[in-house]
Amino acid sequence: MSKLQQIYILFFVFVFPLFTNAQTKIDRRELVQRHNVINTSTDSLSALSVGNGRFAFTVDATGLQTFPEHYDKGIPLGTQSEWGWHSFKDTTGYKFAETLKTYTFNGRKAAYAVQWNQPGRNKDAANWFRGNVHRLQLGNLGFILLHKDGTAASVQDIQNIRQKLDLWTGIIISSFTFDGEPVHVQTCVHQGQDLIGVKVKSKLIIEGRLKVLLRFPYPTNQFADYGDNWKYPEKHSSSIISSGKQQATIVHQLDTNKYFVSFAWQGAASVKNIAAHQFVLFAHDKTDSLMFTCLFTPRKPAMAVPGFTQTLANSIQQWKAFWQSGGAVDFKGSTDPRASELERRVVLSQYLTKIQCAGNYPPQETGLTYNSWYGKPHLEMHWWHGTHFALWGREKLLENSMAWYHHAKANARAIAQRQGYDGVRWQKMTDPDGNESPSSVGAFLIWQQPHFIYFAELDYRAHPNKKTLEKYKDLVFADADFMASFPTYDREHDRYILGKGIILAQERYNPEETFNPTYELQYWRWALSTAQLWRKRLRMQPNEKYALILRKLSNLPQKDGVYLAAESSPDAYTNPKLKTDHPAVLAAYGMLPYDNKLNINVMKKTFNLVWDVWDWKDTWGWDFPMTAMTATRLNMPEKAIEALFMPIKTNTYLLNGHNYQDGRLRLYLPGNGGLLTAVAMMCAGWDGSTTANPGFPKNGKWKVRWEGLKKMP
Repeated sequence: MSKLQQIYILFFVFVFPLFTNAQTKIDRRELVQRHNVINTSTDSLSALSVGNGRFAFTVDATGLQTFPEHYDKGIPLGTQSEWGWHSFKDTTGYKFAETLKTYTFNGRKAAYAVQWNQPGRNKDAANWFRGNVHRLQLGNLGFILLHKDGTAASVQDIQNIRQKLDLWTGIIISSFTFDGEPVHVQTCVHQGQDLIGVKVKSKLIIEGRLKVLLRFPYPTNQFADYGDNWKYPEKHSSSIISSGKQQATIVHQLDTNKYFVSFAWQGAASVKNIAAHQFVLFAHDKTDSLMFTCLFTPRKPAMAVPGFTQTLANSIQQWKAFWQSGGAVDFKGSTDPRASELERRVVLSQYLTKIQCAGNYPPQETGLTYNSWYGKPHLEMHWWHGTHFALWGREKLLENSMAWYHHAKANARAIAQRQGYDGVRWQKMTDPDGNESPSSVGAFLIWQQPHFIYFAELDYRAHPNKKTLEKYKDLVFADADFMASFPTYDREHDRYILGKGIILAQERYNPEETFNPTYELQYWRWALSTAQLWRKRLRMQPNEKYALILRKLSNLPQKDGVYLAAESSPDAYTNPKLKTDHPAVLAAYGMLPYDNKLNINVMKKTFNLVWDVWDWKDTWGWDFPMTAMTATRLNMPEKAIEALFMPIKTNTYLLNGHNYQDGRLRLYLPGNGGLLTAVAMMCAGWDGSTTANPGFPKNGKWKVRWEGLKKMP
């Protein structure tokens, strides 16, 4: 063999594979930007958002919030932050104890914060604490657009719309015409501050027919708040407290809440207070452009507000870093007609959860766009908001909100003590300080309890070191202490049961009758086993109480060879009421891994029965990815894809990527987060799985390339 032949062999054996692998690396920019959102109308469901995970700003077709009333039954034009909360003055002196109602479950009495049915002080107190505190809509920032006769524009006057959300840079680029004159707008948000950056170019500025208007709405104290309640101007105050050649600061006072809005601009311009809670930014000189930033902050700014150019550069840099981090999934080349749409949903869901769910607190189900349940987070949904961050290699974004549990621990411990349990009982509907909100469902839910252990385990898998163990061990063990003290001993059958006094994840059951739900039993077993594993990693002895519960916790309930939703409901598949809401029985082998207490054949039969008899139109957005995960573990990839594309209204994904539910919840982020979790598992698998891309059919129609994803437990 000649030396030249030897060189060729070495090249093809060692060098060429490296070259070809490099060529197969996903072009992330091309992947992301082929799903840039293009909007050509004022459809109220097509509003677009920019944000940073702690603050979000949603705009209409003009690039700002010019026509909020037109959008308030679609995707509302919200301006919300994680710090912006308010409580009305309590002139009655309600006590939280007045929300408590005593129940007797399993021979023991305990008090629960519920919504009272009978009119009276108890009901009024429960409604008070349920609605206060509530998240604020901080302000509406839109355009004043005037016809030549001085009359204001209507939404119908906005023509020739071409609006693009550039996902790679986090910039919304809007073009439209008004009275035949073109208007061009760029909108972005600083990734380190609650700061909006805007650049406007139009001859209308020279003519004084285009100005910028900031308005402060009043909170509605309702389930939802769309940010366009202009009533009660006398009940709050706002004023300019400083003004200069290129800056102005406004203070807004709302009861005991005070926050500030600071403008900074280039060129000659001013901010003027034109009416109660209305402030106009307008150019002085004969210029056809206006560049400005607008900062929302709970404290008066001590430093200069960054300008538009700096804010734009920050958005470009930080969004590029986000997209180049963690995982990516590419379906290009697939011939299954659903592949492109799945890729679109995946890319947009990454964007939406980054701007809405990546802050320092568990998010509300409608994120930072508009209020649902008064803007309060629901901890049972935190799994669906946050798990995907870890599976997509962006665990830092999950860690942000995990830190909140340390803050909420004292209130969670107080709930457990009030009810006679050890450890901490995590709240269901809560607020930034971890206060419990009265709820006739939430007071009895338990499936949020193991979530923190799940999060901690995901973080340990990303950072398997003592530092991670020390960081979370107290919360993991406090969580597990409650879980070990919660089951009731059934002496007749020598076992521990979950319940009575619980409502399943499927919220269709009476807490006074319900016990031993399949999913919650399996989650209890997994979480206590994981807590024991954490003790082993820390070189601690196993906890005897955990071990006792694990030995004697009830088996998963069955009837006719299928798993029941709960042992207390043998009619789970024949009672029409019990075939609605979440088919959570599937989560026992979808969200959770196999253990020797679970029979895969029984679960497969259960899956097929649920698939056939469930009232799927009465479900929620995360039910479909949950079902897909179960199908994937059962080696039913065709069903996994069918679940993700089930033609049900609550499985709709809008132009902007939002998961639509109904007229009340026009966006629903647990659906987006659940989709990302399911796709990560369908690609990367789970502990012990060996099939490549186990959630995708092997029929030659799916070309699946991915990188940076992590296996699910």
